[in-house]
Amino acid sequence: MTILSTKDLRKVYGSGENEVRALDGVNLTVEKGEFIAIVGTSGSGKSTLLHMLGGLDRPTSGSVTVDGKEIFGLKDEELTIFRRRKIGFVFQNYNLVPVLNVYENILLPVQLDGGTPDRAYIADIIDTLGLTAKLNNLSNNLSGGQQQRVAIARALASKPAIILADEPTGNLDSKTSQDVLSLLKVTGQKFSQTIVMITHNEAIAQLADRVIHLEDGRIVK
Repeated sequence: MTILSTKDLRKVYGSGENEVRALDGVNLTVEKGEFIAIVGTSGSGKSTLLHMLGGLDRPTSGSVTVDGKEIFGLKDEELTIFRRRKIGFVFQNYNLVPVLNVYENILLPVQLDGGTPDRAYIADIIDTLGLTAKLNNLSNNLSGGQQQRVAIARALASKPAIILADEPTGNLDSKTSQDVLSLLKVTGQKFSQTIVMITHNEAIAQLADRVIHLEDGRIVK
């Protein structure tokens, strides 16, 4: 079952001599349960692509369909609600709320949407990610690897259609990076989660089921 697809996706900045084609006709299909890595150097368009897939920015042309919904056909408020319910994000800088403890951070997206957390499901995520002993800690009392595990748990908590991970190991050392990526893959498999990860690191990308290379805003292989 296709859970995410793009059709002739383009993002152009500027015009004339200053025109930059950040995305230049990207066609991509991701099946439910896949773990995809999108690899590219700085300036290849991979972060722009992630922003489009997550509905964080609108394309110049083309479409993005998530869980059967063409997301850029939605008005801004509708898109915000859809994104909160259907798309989980894991960022390089964790983006945890410093005044909330670990458990409160994990529950936050569900509560912001006015939903009732599935506490048994969330407890299973917490146990899988080895966070049970840290639930009352504030984020600034955690290591980088622990903070990223909290971010993964938060992304999973609302049972989204897809998880988008933007350089999730960018601030971690190599050993912690491998640990976090392994946990991301394990949790994805255990909870039948679709994951699209952006990275510049070829070695990390090899943990994914499929690797897609992006150059100059185009998929090259």
